[in-house]
Amino acid sequence: MAIRILEASQRTLVRGPTFIRLLARLTDIDVPPPQPSLSDRLSDWIDWTRAVALSRVLDGKPPAVEPGGPVFDGTEESAYAATRASLGSAIAACLELPAPTQADAEPAQADYAIFQQHYLATQRAMLTATGRLRGRLRDLLVGLSADTARLAELDALMEAVLSPREQALLAAVPALLGAHFERLRPAAQAAADGTPGAAADAWLNVFRKDMQGVLLAELDVRFLPLEALLAALRSHSLVPDVQTA
Repeated sequence: MAIRILEASQRTLVRGPTFIRLLARLTDIDVPPPQPSLSDRLSDWIDWTRAVALSRVLDGKPPAVEPGGPVFDGTEESAYAATRASLGSAIAACLELPAPTQADAEPAQADYAIFQQHYLATQRAMLTATGRLRGRLRDLLVGLSADTARLAELDALMEAVLSPREQALLAAVPALLGAHFERLRPAAQAAADGTPGAAADAWLNVFRKDMQGVLLAELDVRFLPLEALLAALRSHSLVPDVQTA
């Protein structure tokens, strides 16, 4: 245990979003500090066709506002809150996942399977729900003003550019959690050798809480664009700023 604490203290202090810091804490991977600036990274990610499209959005004439479009009346605020609450409940369900069995004698990978399936299912639910709501918020922005219509165009373009990269990175998270699972189990089982019942399985509760924390942090990441679009809608409407959690 003392060796593990010393190793942890010598690892690079990771600064940045909660999601990254949490993953770094749960893995044995040292995350190097980011070198290039955000603008430099974006220049690597946006090919010339996307760059041309981005230039047109930023420098072109703002799109005309079509009358009679959908109106931002607070309905989407409620949809945002309900979507987030529903996903939060799905995430909390990981605390109730049954203990993995070793009845099949293939063990190591099979034990983590139920947690991996839950993580992947929750990721799919987050992707579907946030994508649908993001599209509706953009539709509302298009009908408000030329400036908000331009913002909606920009958001759609950036989603097309960044979403594939984001999904590829997030797809690696279940494997990282699987490695965390496999590190916790033998260490805890060795320490609790001969200890019956709940005490011997306490490591599973630790893992469930860690998994919940990672899912909640990923939820925050996925909801950032929605919060930005809602902020733009609020600033261009008479609807009061409703606190959504």
